[in-house]
Amino acid sequence: MGRITAADVRKVAELARLDLPEDQIALYTAQLERILDYVGHLQKVDTTGIPPTTRAVEVVNVTRPDVVESTEIREELLNLAPQREGEFYRVPRILNEAG
Repeated sequence: MGRITAADVRKVAELARLDLPEDQIALYTAQLERILDYVGHLQKVDTTGIPPTTRAVEVVNVTRPDVVESTEIREELLNLAPQREGEFYRVPRILNEAG
């Protein structure tokens, strides 16, 4: 212990705009110290020949072609809206004209 000080925790909290109670500073100091110890432990692991990755299991995004298809249920979908105006959904105004 000793790399992280209470002043460091206060500074990080200030930069992150966190309002940490003074009675929690010692707790966070100890927790951050343990996190740094763990990172130091991880840095000792030999990763030679291991390619960088962002996940433990690779995820592949399955996509399909974006094709326009007509539908038989257009009227049904439009009728599901609380309000409808012709061929469109009517929604409340979110911007006022003043600005």
